[in-house]
Amino acid sequence: RFRRYAEAKRWLTRALAVAEPDDVLMKLALPNWELDVNANTRPLHEAIDSLRATNPAAVRSATAANWLFCALAERDGAAATQALSALGNKEIRIVDQVQFNRAFVEGVIARMTNDEQKAQSAFTAAHAEQEKIVAAQPDFGPSWCVLGMIDAGLGRKEEALREGRHALELLPVEKDALVGQYLVRYFAVIAAWVGEKDLACEQLAIAIRPPSNVGYGELKLMPWWDPLRGDPRFEKIVASLAPK
Repeated sequence: RFRRYAEAKRWLTRALAVAEPDDVLMKLALPNWELDVNANTRPLHEAIDSLRATNPAAVRSATAANWLFCALAERDGAAATQALSALGNKEIRIVDQVQFNRAFVEGVIARMTNDEQKAQSAFTAAHAEQEKIVAAQPDFGPSWCVLGMIDAGLGRKEEALREGRHALELLPVEKDALVGQYLVRYFAVIAAWVGEKDLACEQLAIAIRPPSNVGYGELKLMPWWDPLRGDPRFEKIVASLAPK
């Protein structure tokens, strides 16, 4: 969160040295660090392939989310779909703290692979499901945030921006520094998806302020930032997080 990358790597290396042999999450810690800090997916890809070959049960449980994240970073739609299937009925958190429904992730994968008809169908299904969640949790900011992202995916600009702002009102950074920061990040995505690039870059600039979990690898590789690629303000933010 404070971008002390070398220090973090040293601690992860020490922790791995004393970890139990079957601690699969610990085995993925350094590969995840490589993706986050250096935008290098290869170590994580290789680690997941090894686990799939030697410990398939682990992939169906603890590591499926890592597999999904890696597949999205590599723009591998088939692998992302496999990883999503491996998640089963587990909570889906593409990035920590905010829970997405399966149909939304299917929409992200479809859009990433340029299947817009499938993306719209998936986002429509996701919307119906998320509306029920919001109705049951009307004061829970993350639920409104997800609804805003779904509406952004459907091209419903005004609704998406209103829902994203409402999420921030319900859970501002001042009230919850950790989850609030995630909502700012996703509000930036909402703004990007509906074509409000000025607002998106403004919110992203806030989201990267330490302590922040927005990493170079995510901004460099993940498909949900694609609408901002080529914008000088976005590219400047990405460059500011690049390993020095």
